[in-house]
Amino acid sequence: MKTLPAFACAIALISGVQVAVAQNYPARPVRIILPFTSGGGTDILARLLAQRLTEALGQTVLVDNRPGAGGNLGADLVAKSAPDGLTLLFSTTSTAINATLYSKLPFDIRKDLVAITQVARSPVVVVTHPSVPARNVRELVDLSKKIAGGLNFGSNGSGTVSHLAGTMLSQYAGIRLTLIPD
Repeated sequence: MKTLPAFACAIALISGVQVAVAQNYPARPVRIILPFTSGGGTDILARLLAQRLTEALGQTVLVDNRPGAGGNLGADLVAKSAPDGLTLLFSTTSTAINATLYSKLPFDIRKDLVAITQVARSPVVVVTHPSVPARNVRELVDLSKKIAGGLNFGSNGSGTVSHLAGTMLSQYAGIRLTLIPD
């Protein structure tokens, strides 16, 4: 007697799966909005993903570079697109960071965008020229304390992970690091 309800539940679940599978998604080409310029690491990943999705879905998946405003222009375009799953945002953590850096954005990251998956991870590394007398972060911090005005550091732009990592190192270590953005 207890197996009958379980069997009925299983049949209902299988029926629902068949209906979901029968849907023809995507019916039209899918557009991946990349809020950065072409040629960088994120662009390469987006294009590799688009190629694989095209093969898997049997439908064209295109990458549309829409750089500007630290990624906000592309994110806004996706936030205002039809909620049909045919326009996707391929971004970095910059979208989440921007929500904390800008008091007014034309979109609400929590209401207008939904995370689907993480595609890749990218480490943040500290490198110096071989002539710099520091072979680890401790030595770099000590060197910065000895130099009037501290050290300069490069990043791939204001508000990026590399910029915030340098700023956090500066604050935690009590040193002065001046950003020289890309």
